[in-house]
Amino acid sequence: MFGIGKKRDREIEAALDELRQADTVAFGGVGIAGTVLPVTEAYRRVEAALADDPEGVREQLDRLLAKGTPAGRVYAATLLERVDPSAAWAAWTALGGDPAEFGTFTGCVMGRTTLREYVAEHLPRG
Repeated sequence: MFGIGKKRDREIEAALDELRQADTVAFGGVGIAGTVLPVTEAYRRVEAALADDPEGVREQLDRLLAKGTPAGRVYAATLLERVDPSAAWAAWTALGGDPAEFGTFTGCVMGRTTLREYVAEHLPRG
């Protein structure tokens, strides 16, 4: 699959499945206790795998962009920035017109946004 090792490959595949089904974007701990959500752990696992197998993970990011939930697509585009900035820019541009909603968490603040709004607020201006 990824060529990293069977156990690690399964862990990465499970992390990608978690991202595919994500309903919330949270890059750090949430709430007063700073709890790390399972989807944040999954994001971190896939992010670490990029260093070991950028090409194998890159293919999975394309699938995540195509078939993931709105939150999953945010994670995919964010990860794509690390391996292919021009493809990430194209992904963000495409997502910028999408009105699909998802949850967000920044520290203790939980919210909802659309892909369109998220891209407008977070996309670096080039």
